[in-house]
Amino acid sequence: MSSLRANRVAEQMKKEIAQIIRDEVKDPRIGFVTVTGVELSKDLRHSKIFISILETDKNREDSLAGLEKATSFIRRELGQRLQLRYTPELEFRFDHSIEYGAHISKLLSEVKKPEDEDA
Repeated sequence: MSSLRANRVAEQMKKEIAQIIRDEVKDPRIGFVTVTGVELSKDLRHSKIFISILETDKNREDSLAGLEKATSFIRRELGQRLQLRYTPELEFRFDHSIEYGAHISKLLSEVKKPEDEDA
């Protein structure tokens, strides 16, 4: 399987999954979820869906539980939209890179510039 095709399928999956979660999944546990990336196996049968949820830990766990409950629905909708021979298994995982970046930005903004010393 060419990596170019896998990358194209992963990018299309990312867009479609984000739209399905936003527009069609009605679970009240799911908060504001951002799909940050999709990683596919070489045979396109398994995928890791990376999500970011900027809320409290309790809300994150609730959102993840809601997504896991809706996985079969999301997979079915994805299969209809992408018309793949085999729709990949979906595994949702947290992506902490946005939080990490925000933390680094906060630390950098707190660092004071050294004052010029007159000697």
